[in-house]
Amino acid sequence: MAWIGVAAASDSPPKLAAARAVFGVIAPVARVSGRPVLSGVAAQPRSDRETRRGARQRAERTLAADGDADPGIGMEAGIAWVDEEAWTVNGCIRHGLRHPWPRVAAAVAGGDGRIGFGRGLGLLLPPVLAREVAAGTELGKAIDALTGRRQVGRAEGTVGVLTGGLIDRADMWRGAPAAALSPFPHPALHP
Repeated sequence: MAWIGVAAASDSPPKLAAARAVFGVIAPVARVSGRPVLSGVAAQPRSDRETRRGARQRAERTLAADGDADPGIGMEAGIAWVDEEAWTVNGCIRHGLRHPWPRVAAAVAGGDGRIGFGRGLGLLLPPVLAREVAAGTELGKAIDALTGRRQVGRAEGTVGVLTGGLIDRADMWRGAPAAALSPFPHPALHP
């Protein structure tokens, strides 16, 4: 791929760090620029479908807004509710409880009309945060209140707080845009 300009639909430092890390490997000369773009979904998406739609709309809108960029990349975080007796996601198992599961999704929109989707790391929210989210509080506001800090999501994020710094928000995002790029190196597999 001969990507020179990449438009990221965000000014969030962790999201930009993830986009720059991914494109730094596959297109080292590419310039990744970021700007906020509306997702067209709720501030806290509450399903995988809504999260993916937000990522796609961000990718398409940033591509359309920046005529010099190709591709556009959108990243969206949401909450999915899993209600099964036992479930396994990313190797974590929890039995018999209904919990919100943070989801991250990325979409990459190419100037040729192709679009790719990827999903990233998720983690189980503890009950104190789950109750807040179930009551309608955005996760970012809930983690800010819990920690007594402001804009945790622009730093290590909920994932950084909950893992004690083992994974930060940029780490959490990195896999989603990488996976979303899968249709581009092999266009014949993704007509």
